[in-house]
Amino acid sequence: MSLAIVHTRAALGVNAPPITIEVHISNGLPGLTMVGLPETTVKEARDRVRSAIINSGYEFPAKKITINLAPADLPKEGGRYDLPIAVALLAASEQLTASNLEAYELVGELALTGALRGVPGAISSATEAIRAGRNIIVATENAAEVGLISKEGCFIADHLQTVCAFLEGKHALERPLAQDMASPTATADLRDVIGQEQGKRGLEITAAGGHNLLLIGPPGTGKTMLASRLSGILPPLSNEEALESAAILSLVNADTVQKRWQQRPFRSPHHSASLTAMVGGGAIPAPGEISLAHNGILFLDELPEFERRTLDALREPIESGQIHLSRTRAKITYPARFQLIAAMNPSPTGHYQGNHNRCTPEQTLRYLNRLSGPFLDRFDLSLEIPLPPPGILSQHASKGESSATVKKRVIAAHERQYRRQKKLNARLEGREIQKYCVLHHDDARWL
Repeated sequence: MSLAIVHTRAALGVNAPPITIEVHISNGLPGLTMVGLPETTVKEARDRVRSAIINSGYEFPAKKITINLAPADLPKEGGRYDLPIAVALLAASEQLTASNLEAYELVGELALTGALRGVPGAISSATEAIRAGRNIIVATENAAEVGLISKEGCFIADHLQTVCAFLEGKHALERPLAQDMASPTATADLRDVIGQEQGKRGLEITAAGGHNLLLIGPPGTGKTMLASRLSGILPPLSNEEALESAAILSLVNADTVQKRWQQRPFRSPHHSASLTAMVGGGAIPAPGEISLAHNGILFLDELPEFERRTLDALREPIESGQIHLSRTRAKITYPARFQLIAAMNPSPTGHYQGNHNRCTPEQTLRYLNRLSGPFLDRFDLSLEIPLPPPGILSQHASKGESSATVKKRVIAAHERQYRRQKKLNARLEGREIQKYCVLHHDDARWL
């Protein structure tokens, strides 16, 4: 036949909208025209596909070829369309006799040799394909991440020839092996923090209610040490949360998806991070730190050193749990539901009293005014982390509770909240607070 249709998936954020590859071969001057809003990398597919077809033992049609990527209003980028374009070309030129193309979706980049390469966002593509009732064929390089979903409905291949032989019923493709949950990495234990009992208690409350926490204190008091222990007392990710986080990570670093499966993200960007690095961006917007921290923790150390506009850009995502990125060629929404933990010094010199404080009140005020009031309002708890008593580290002070012990209480607190109100306390809205957080008369008067 001179017309062939093959199904595939685009990658727009964590979404994978369906794309139909239509190839028509007709008489006329030999040439290839590609329509449907393809980006430069997609237009380059004509050269990759030509070489891959020839080096796989097939003939590239010496006719007029029109390739349409529908729908035309969706931007397409990357090499993920190479495989479906090549298969559609072979089917349209009658070199591939497959009657069941409708049942499959193909996603993969082709090397000039015809070898199949992995693409970003394979998890979202596989999830949506299976939900649509189709099987999906991906590169062997993507096997580990799609194996986290389900081996049913997914096939893996390493070469164009193998895919064509499978579609013709001449060869069987392997399914991805079901991936076991990676062994949890050793996390720092809360017992390692000597003293700072108020800070530990605040950390437990933060974990129990899903709150945002600001730690204020001089250098060397254990602010960063406390923050790094938060992930060790949080409950593990549910399967749904793990899939959401893995889909985002798959867009930027697919190699680590399997290693971090069901582990809460902990992102700690440097204070020199740009606005784009923090919230995401680009011509086709990529996820930023706040999206990579989805369902996990975003830790901002040396908070006043961040650019003010970068911090203020976090205000809306903290409230809504998502970030909307609008660019000329694409509008993408990424999830960004995270716990914000920040640490800062009380003054430019790091101290606010004693001989160590060499700042005037005006200098301290200017330092604190780097943070806007509306941004500071996003913190549910603010804790002062004072200097520990002299000699406490050399006195062999008894260690407190372990992270495992505190984690049990945090999990129990989460379960109570979900039974009572179907969400964590930090996500309660006005009327829900009045319903579930009724204050005693004396407490209300004190507030």
